[in-house]
Amino acid sequence: MEDTFFAYLHRLELLAFFSGYPLLYAVIVFIAGKQQSKTSIKGRITSMLPYGYALTGTLYLGLQLKNLYPDYSFENIKLTMPQPFLIIWALLSILFWIPALAKKSLLSLLHSLVFFFFLARDLFLHSFYSVDKSVVQNNMNIYTNSLLINLAALAFMVLGLYISIRRKIQ
Repeated sequence: MEDTFFAYLHRLELLAFFSGYPLLYAVIVFIAGKQQSKTSIKGRITSMLPYGYALTGTLYLGLQLKNLYPDYSFENIKLTMPQPFLIIWALLSILFWIPALAKKSLLSLLHSLVFFFFLARDLFLHSFYSVDKSVVQNNMNIYTNSLLINLAALAFMVLGLYISIRRKIQ
């Protein structure tokens, strides 16, 4: 993995979309408790977590397509993406739209931990080595934004579920 400024910016984009999901997942599952029935509100919100994560991945795909516009050639993609494996890993989050994968919500958590690792690594380096303080400040700002993005995606999915249930009743 190359350590250029553009690679750092791409890593910040990835952190902005995916690093906040593990904390959101932990909080929602903790609040829902062990008794997660699919009919309770807490159980439904827990079951919507992978779909919210997939929506976040879809938004990330939209950002990447916007950044590549108007040249979607393979050469342009190769030139503008310094960390292709991380970007491909991020785009795999779209697979959580598939209901069979979404039923295993732990997979979405494991998928997002790859991105959380970069945040934890920077915090570790700051704690034990002399790393620029602005790196940690940037990461914390990005992490807060990531929490908000993931929370908004989950709220959007829960709102969609609520509207679809209301339409079925009427």
